[in-house]
Amino acid sequence: MFRPLFVFIGTRYTRAKRRNHFVSFISLTSMIGLALGVVVMIVVLSVMNGFDHEMRTRVLGMVPHATIESTEPINDWQSLATRVKQNPQVTAVAPFTQMQGLLTNNGQVSKVLLNAIDPALERNVSIIDNFMKQGKLDDLTPGSFGIVIGDKAATKLGVGIGDKITFVAPEVSVTPAGMFPRMKRFTVVGIFHVGAGELDGYLGVTNLQDLAKMHRWKPDQVQGIRLKFDDLFQAPRLAWNIAQQLGEDHYYARDWTRTHGNLYQAIRMEKAMIGLLLLLIVAVAAFNIISTLVMVVNDKKGDIAILRTLGATPGTIMRTFMVQGTVIGVVGTAIGAVLGILAALNVSAAISALEGLIGHKFLNADVYFIDYLPSQVQSQDVVMVCAAALILSFLATLYPAWRAARTQPAEALRYE
Repeated sequence: MFRPLFVFIGTRYTRAKRRNHFVSFISLTSMIGLALGVVVMIVVLSVMNGFDHEMRTRVLGMVPHATIESTEPINDWQSLATRVKQNPQVTAVAPFTQMQGLLTNNGQVSKVLLNAIDPALERNVSIIDNFMKQGKLDDLTPGSFGIVIGDKAATKLGVGIGDKITFVAPEVSVTPAGMFPRMKRFTVVGIFHVGAGELDGYLGVTNLQDLAKMHRWKPDQVQGIRLKFDDLFQAPRLAWNIAQQLGEDHYYARDWTRTHGNLYQAIRMEKAMIGLLLLLIVAVAAFNIISTLVMVVNDKKGDIAILRTLGATPGTIMRTFMVQGTVIGVVGTAIGAVLGILAALNVSAAISALEGLIGHKFLNADVYFIDYLPSQVQSQDVVMVCAAALILSFLATLYPAWRAARTQPAEALRYE
């Protein structure tokens, strides 16, 4: 197969055994450094993608995309839901009522956000049903005062299915004997595990009518309705528009960006900043090729002079060493891409195994919003990393190749 002269010589220089073994060693370390840079960048970007994905699917799947609420209890939420559903971007609607308070059992106390739902409709706007460890949402029947809590709260309170816990409301009841906190006994009918400490430790779910009694409302009165949209990121704008159409004097909107928006934006910004920093590592590894090729040029001055006397042009010499440096970059990038993809696909299992081996949790749910290390390989990230490594490797060949092209045959052969 025909190959241009500069391609033939450049590839031959790459695989030839040089007299100067130190040059070969530097060339190998440049290739390994570039490969490691690509591996690290792919793995870290995949982990950041995993955090982004878990944030969207788990945490934001449990909290409402948006809510429409009123300053007063809503009497006919069904008609309100019908009006809201006229917006084509609203995919599901469900009623809710909330109350903050404390859960206590045997001297243990845990704060809780009690979220009252209609079990039949909640599945349309939330993915909590997918994370039930014990029990089911259908056990939240009206009048039973059942409650579903996260496994972290259940462990802290020392309760399981069928146990009684006391809910202490942030209000007091005035009696002839004095003021007493309002309390109600609930029965644990379900336990869920999302993997997010914020939800597993502080969220409780009960029936709409039961919490309406705690508020001293009518059984069919609710605080508001939860909305689910086709596009999660359109929720702020759409919720505001819907509230405007319903009437600002009576209704107002909330959306997920008020509760978890800062966390999500932090993840996106961290991915961009970490990607930039890791790109600098790849750049350092790629520019090691400069020192490698400079040493190769010095080692091959005699060969360059002979090629020039045989008629090779400076352009041919320059392209020859550009080919050699590019081959180093391509091989290093290819090895790094393969190893990086394999590492990214297995990093979650590897970290879990390491945690089990040493008995220590790297991600504490009290600090992070999930308690495990997720990873999601995205083809565009792999392509971007490989393209950046190849471009930097190519740019690193220009100066040494230019120096090789300027070699004067007479000067190079003077002491040969």
